[in-house]
Amino acid sequence: MISKKDFKKISDWLWEIPKSFRADMRAPVRIYVSEKMLEDCFRDRSLQQLINVATLPGIQRYAIAMPDCHEGYSSPIGGVAAIKISDGIISPGMQGYDCNCGIKLLQSNYSEKEIKPHLDKLATEIQKQVPSGLGQGRKVKLSIEQIDKILEGGVKRIVEQGYGEKEDIENCEAKGGLEWADANAVSIEAKNRGRDQVGTLGSGNHFLEIQKVAEIFDEKAAKIFGLFKDQIVIMIHCGSRGLGHQICADYLREFIPLMEKKYRISVPDKEFACVPFNSPEGQRCLAASASAANYAWANRQMITYFVRKAWRSVLGEKSSSLVVLYDVAHNIIKKEKYLIEGREIETAVHRKGATRAFPPGHPEIPEKYREVGQPVLIPGSMGTASYVLVGAKKGEDAFYSSCHGSGRAMSRHAAMRKISGQELIRELHKKGILVKYYSLIGLAEEAPMAYKNIDEVVEVVHRAGLSKKVAKLKPLVVIKGE
Repeated sequence: MISKKDFKKISDWLWEIPKSFRADMRAPVRIYVSEKMLEDCFRDRSLQQLINVATLPGIQRYAIAMPDCHEGYSSPIGGVAAIKISDGIISPGMQGYDCNCGIKLLQSNYSEKEIKPHLDKLATEIQKQVPSGLGQGRKVKLSIEQIDKILEGGVKRIVEQGYGEKEDIENCEAKGGLEWADANAVSIEAKNRGRDQVGTLGSGNHFLEIQKVAEIFDEKAAKIFGLFKDQIVIMIHCGSRGLGHQICADYLREFIPLMEKKYRISVPDKEFACVPFNSPEGQRCLAASASAANYAWANRQMITYFVRKAWRSVLGEKSSSLVVLYDVAHNIIKKEKYLIEGREIETAVHRKGATRAFPPGHPEIPEKYREVGQPVLIPGSMGTASYVLVGAKKGEDAFYSSCHGSGRAMSRHAAMRKISGQELIRELHKKGILVKYYSLIGLAEEAPMAYKNIDEVVEVVHRAGLSKKVAKLKPLVVIKGE
């Protein structure tokens, strides 16, 4: 059993369990939380899972958890592990089933006062244009050849087809496409699941929100990002849908026997199912993961196209367009280089429920943001605030990672026992928040009470220096799937 006495306090926002805690640990464990939030972490298996992450072959520096961490499959959601490529492993479970679940933020030139009379119509039109819910797809199915091009081309492929602008590519992590993607590494079953889901929202905690900028914390960064008080923005939260889920399931199924019989890798939980990164199977998994990431970026770009279509339909063709502020993943495996013990090491950074947060001057940031750092987009739970932050130099301690949301505090079933969908709608309406939905059950599962306090979570990453607060966003309209 893990208890508070096993932790060493590094700061008010950072706690560590030493490598000596368990014989099989290859690195210490670090968790970014306040003292109050640390107590909450003992309620589930997230800390035990984080210690298991510290046993993975090739792990560098620390196994890390963000303040929104909670129990997941194999590793905690909110976990970060940088694995040395030359002699480490790759683990699909350490990325999560919804590969490149992430956030895209669109900004308008309009204020809340200007858009308020149109909010209901906008919400209705967006809901009509963007299918949402478990298994929901579009009427047109893409061919396998078209899917292959999206898997390898990402956002660039979508924009080339007329569904966006060049700036949409620039304002996206990795320019919306990982070059090591290979459609041949993706099963036909996964491809078939994705044929009608490009441009669809999904279910669970995925959402589309019309929000306003409620508060500005960093005037300089906000100005460079194009944010102003009471501005209307639109946040899209979704991922690679059934395609990404199938890819993860495929490789987990393949890796479990390979790990034990072929590669003789020992891990404390078979859910970590891993193989050597540089093995043929590991390289196929990386290529498939990248393909799913590209699909997710393309999915959010296609949703953007249909949101813009709805926007023009309601506000008129001459209305100013919606501009992409940024698009960033929070379930992904990325190749990144870090200075570790005086040497530059190429790592496979597994982020599972953690957002990339590059600092000022980083070459992978769009040039117009380079002076201040990468936009870091943190969604709230339904009806609560979301945040825009900016990457900071101190974030290198956590492999330039930040939190990805508020993090669940109770299960979906527990949430449904606490509140009904109708009660939640009444509560949100009292706050002036309009809700568009298909399932009352789905609403109850994602009630704000089921999540940690987003303000407290963001305060930790801000105080710890992982990323710094720029703006607070308040929801005006929430569009949910099932």
